[in-house]
Amino acid sequence: MSQSFLDHVSSTLADIDQQGLTKPERIIVSRQGADIKVRRPDGRVTDAINFCANNYLGLAGDERIARAAQAATEQWGGGLSSVRFICGTQAIHKDLEQAIARYTGHEDSILFAACFDANGAVFEPLFGEEDAIISDSLNHASIIDGVRLCKAKRYRYANSDMNDLETQLKTARADKARHIIIVTDGVFSMDGYIAKLPEITALANKYDALVMVDDCHATGHIGAGGRGTAALHQVEGRIDILTGTFGKTLGGSMGGFIAARREVIALLRQRARPYLFSNALAPAICGASLEAIRIAQSEEGDKLRAQLQANTKRFREGMQAAGFEVLPGVSPIVPVMLGDARLAQQLAAQLLDAGIYVTGFSFPVVPRGLARIRTQLSAAHSFAHVDKAIAAFTQAYQQVKAA
Repeated sequence: MSQSFLDHVSSTLADIDQQGLTKPERIIVSRQGADIKVRRPDGRVTDAINFCANNYLGLAGDERIARAAQAATEQWGGGLSSVRFICGTQAIHKDLEQAIARYTGHEDSILFAACFDANGAVFEPLFGEEDAIISDSLNHASIIDGVRLCKAKRYRYANSDMNDLETQLKTARADKARHIIIVTDGVFSMDGYIAKLPEITALANKYDALVMVDDCHATGHIGAGGRGTAALHQVEGRIDILTGTFGKTLGGSMGGFIAARREVIALLRQRARPYLFSNALAPAICGASLEAIRIAQSEEGDKLRAQLQANTKRFREGMQAAGFEVLPGVSPIVPVMLGDARLAQQLAAQLLDAGIYVTGFSFPVVPRGLARIRTQLSAAHSFAHVDKAIAAFTQAYQQVKAA
């Protein structure tokens, strides 16, 4: 490797650090959960309350999930050493596809190594140069990358701005698009906003467009039975394509899916490149995810969702009372807005010293000048956890500002 290239890389890293944009990895030496143990750079292990995991129902460290993963490994082995269509499909993969399709109210589904792959796979096989994709401006990076792989015409509307969406729909129709699809996150991951699905589906019906929703931050904990944003807004049956993950609420491991009509899934099995050229999901992931779906749609799941909502309400109200700016909403994603990237990093470090594990978010994950600490509530949190976090935020912020 040439020295000039290494110098270029080192210079870029130095610039990232100088701007306060370095994103450190902190090592967790326990199971994921509300209470975790974190190894510090000096080797010390710190007890901390985790407020930045996508572990919304608290299932990631649940013993039942671990046992289900272990049982699946014992029955089906460690992995398939193959892609699905060659010799990489086991009965447990079909069981999981059927389970997630039933849970989300779709005819069929297809599994991927991650929802990033699912969003990267969905557009190219289904849409061509004659078609149009209209995407929300705050959609996840995986949707943006997936759209880039497709030759369809691209349109973008301002976040949840229905007037702008209608303008883009009119433009796409005027451009004589054959098929139009509106694409949105169900819950926008950096802000916690929930998409306006009643209005979106109404506009889709008016302009004969399809609707795709990425429900990664909703499936399992949002809406009736945890069935996602469509259930929350009572527009189930009006979402044509749904993508989601098993890496958040549904067990916390990894793996994604696309759910849709049977014919759509059949075409994706033939043409979706991340499906055709990636190994099948490990049986352990399938077993864990099946157990998580079982819990999520049970009476226990209802109780966990109620606890999650109570925790979220208490934290939002407590942080606002303490003088912090938090973005409005009802989802368990509660961004604490700070603006300055270095301040976000310093506050996160100070909070870890106080036993609260959070992460500062800055460019390029969020726009410049909109740095924040994105907190996330879990059903595994107690009110004592929530109250301790609010007090720690208040004290840590005063200490950082005084330094």
